[in-house]
Amino acid sequence: MKQFQIACGGQTELREELENFKKECEEIGTPKVMFQIFSEVLEQEVTSQLSETVEKIFPDVPYVGCSTSGNLIDCQITDEIVVFASCFEKESTQVSVYQYDFSKDSMENITKQIIAEADKNPWVKAIELYFSIPEGSTTKFCDGLSGLREDIQIFGGVTCSDDITSDDCCVFSSAGGYSDKSVIVVFYGGDEFYVDSIKMTGWKPLGRKFTVTKSKGSLLQELNGIPAYEVYHRYLNINNDENFFYNTLEFPLFYEHNGTTILRVPVSSNADNSINMSSDIEIGSTVRLSYGDPKTILDSIATESERIRDFRPDVLHIFSCAARKTFWSSSEPTYELEPFRNIAPSTGFFSHGEFVRSGKFLNQHNVTLVIAAMREGEPKANIPEPAVRENNTNISKVPLVSRFATFISATSIEFEELNSMLEVANKNLAAVAISDGLTGLFNRAETQKRIENYLANVNNSEFSLIMLDIDNFKLVNDTYGHQKGDAVLIALANILKDEQTNSLSNFTAGRWGGEEFMLVLPNTNMAAASLIANLIRKCFEATTVADIRFQTISLGVTQAKSDDTMDNLITRVDSALYQAKRTGKNRVVVL
Repeated sequence: MKQFQIACGGQTELREELENFKKECEEIGTPKVMFQIFSEVLEQEVTSQLSETVEKIFPDVPYVGCSTSGNLIDCQITDEIVVFASCFEKESTQVSVYQYDFSKDSMENITKQIIAEADKNPWVKAIELYFSIPEGSTTKFCDGLSGLREDIQIFGGVTCSDDITSDDCCVFSSAGGYSDKSVIVVFYGGDEFYVDSIKMTGWKPLGRKFTVTKSKGSLLQELNGIPAYEVYHRYLNINNDENFFYNTLEFPLFYEHNGTTILRVPVSSNADNSINMSSDIEIGSTVRLSYGDPKTILDSIATESERIRDFRPDVLHIFSCAARKTFWSSSEPTYELEPFRNIAPSTGFFSHGEFVRSGKFLNQHNVTLVIAAMREGEPKANIPEPAVRENNTNISKVPLVSRFATFISATSIEFEELNSMLEVANKNLAAVAISDGLTGLFNRAETQKRIENYLANVNNSEFSLIMLDIDNFKLVNDTYGHQKGDAVLIALANILKDEQTNSLSNFTAGRWGGEEFMLVLPNTNMAAASLIANLIRKCFEATTVADIRFQTISLGVTQAKSDDTMDNLITRVDSALYQAKRTGKNRVVVL
């Protein structure tokens, strides 16, 4: 299987390149060919001319095409129209193209037709989708294909345009011509045809969990009993305006569905503060906001690129969400694709959504990279190792810091409101018994009790600990006296209560002993806890107490594990704190 690539600036150049390619085909015996055409240009006149040129020079040869948010040639982006010719060398390899119009038939009937065609053609091993942006949800389409043979892989993308906030898009093919309301379906297979497909995200959930309390199909109405839009506004300071879609691209909802992780970006927000999604989210689903972590993304890419390298493909088809292009800096929108460059020739585009099958279930993703690797016959010779490239995790241009600050502030306000209610309800001896008299935080016994309670349920709900200690505190007492030392302790306790530095949900802060404090963060993973720890450290460093030079704190962070006991959990977070002290103080160490 070979691939020929043409990046053309116009019809004349395309015609010349196709004529030259035709001569090459005739010289090698006219192999089976299929064309892919990708263009950021949406005008029907332009795409029709492209189609006519291909049809004239290669009559009866199947082709598929679509609009994109950027075209990919060998993992590099180009704004030129690109035409790819796949030449199949094995006699047994077969390719068929179908096109189904959503405006003329229901999703249910279309998926039945696709399954029927696959059943009639037992040679089918893979299905590739080019899907125009639907008016509603893709759930019925995805669910409808669950009846396909489980050995058939499915992958593809939702078509797009250079304006990722727009619904404008198109598809066109030899099977159905130009349309803005269709799906193109390509069947690949044969005795000597092999395929593997993967998906990669690298987005990580923030600690706060939400439950879908009201939804109707793809209309997400309420999370935790509040309008869905309010979650984005309250926790990330995103407004309900024309920029809502663009601003939420980097913070999709993260949840489990059909046995796999799904990222879902809101399509738009409504006047009633509900949110339109591209796929259904059922009532009772647990979701989280998520964020892109450059290191996690690059680590995932490194692992999966080795898997594809071992497969030794002839070609790669790439479907990468346009949100990933905006995540990396404008100077390197294909930064993450670098490890795939030397594996095989590749074609692809930046999409509005991505399809990939997991087990028997087809899922539509957002903010995801899907790659299909194909080859004919046995694996070829070893592929050269990729060039070593520095993992520059600061290349992302997304304004994460400001969004995180808003998220932390909003959730801490909830904690302050909860504390206010508890303060009114617990003005009794029981409240005194669980509090530290100086700081007003929980005492050690109560803090330890809460850790034990969370540890008993760690298999159902993750939590993290932060242990912190004031640096050189003995010197404060010796130099300024214990009264000033108490003032420093109270200042730190006030920071732990402050709305800018509380945790992501139901934060527990306790005085562990002397100048040591323990923070318990339920529903919070280690990455989010580390973020909180550094924010607390910076706030305390910037805090002044009258007549005392500036003070610092050291912090240890750990996340509870399913096999943890109370003793080894406390020992681990204490060891992290000790390392922070030993390696220079005024820092955070994660274990």
